[in-house]
Amino acid sequence: MSHGADNARWFRPDGSLAADGCDLVVDDEVEGWQHTGLVVVTLGPGESSTRTLRGWEAVVVPLGGGAQVDVDGSRHVLTGRESVFAGPTDVLYAPAGSTVTVTGASDTSSRIAICLARTQGSGEGEAGPAVAYLSAEDVPVEVRGAGSATRLVRNFGIPGVLEARRMIACEVITPAGNWSSWPPHKHDTERPGIETELEEIYYFETRSTDERGVDPVGYQRVYGTAERPIDVLAEVRTGDVVLVPHGWHGPAMAAPDADLYYLNVMAGPGRERAWLICDDPAHGWVRESWSDLPPDPRLAR
Repeated sequence: MSHGADNARWFRPDGSLAADGCDLVVDDEVEGWQHTGLVVVTLGPGESSTRTLRGWEAVVVPLGGGAQVDVDGSRHVLTGRESVFAGPTDVLYAPAGSTVTVTGASDTSSRIAICLARTQGSGEGEAGPAVAYLSAEDVPVEVRGAGSATRLVRNFGIPGVLEARRMIACEVITPAGNWSSWPPHKHDTERPGIETELEEIYYFETRSTDERGVDPVGYQRVYGTAERPIDVLAEVRTGDVVLVPHGWHGPAMAAPDADLYYLNVMAGPGRERAWLICDDPAHGWVRESWSDLPPDPRLAR
């Protein structure tokens, strides 16, 4: 049986969504996409990019290098990091309605991600979250899973860590040869206390574990039900994106010779900002096996 029938719609390779001087722009201009967005921009020394957040809230996340971020007259410096594999980064939250200008460092180029979540209908007239800075040291880092399903999760944009209206965001490191987003799970139906309806963006980067490696890859799977079908099986590289409007997603697989990184951006139409998932019953039992397995020592903390 072949898979990937919906790759053309939901898998977007590097460069295919470039726009307005940015490497990547995902927003509601993408057909069938409503609640989340992601902008990735490469800035030369001292170069700037400005975005007005009309109906969107944002989290600015340095992927490589640092940046100065101006939000409606307030200035913030993000130290950033050498690369996404170097560790967590400091981030900045900007509320809907603000104007955000990101300026690259003066001595080197920077790659900056701007995570977006639609806020219309979530009480814009009420007093909402203010501009907020989160240091790299304050980002909760979690080793999740065990054995070959071990991965490292940096929870910089989840409820209880970052105040926001709808935005939920995190980033994951999966060492070479491991699986993450496992067991497959979904969050596409509002079921109070059990599951929340959330769109999800996966933005990928890969890194060879050997100096001879020239084409580090990973893989991403998304599948649905008879009532709500979706079929994605994509080979992913740095800059690629998989959009998950609904359905079971996982695994995200790191090839044996390449580490895999992904940035997740989630939001949905519900008024409750919560990250509640439901495992695929065919594979959910694997969680029980983790109590008897040590985590991957490459991620020991």
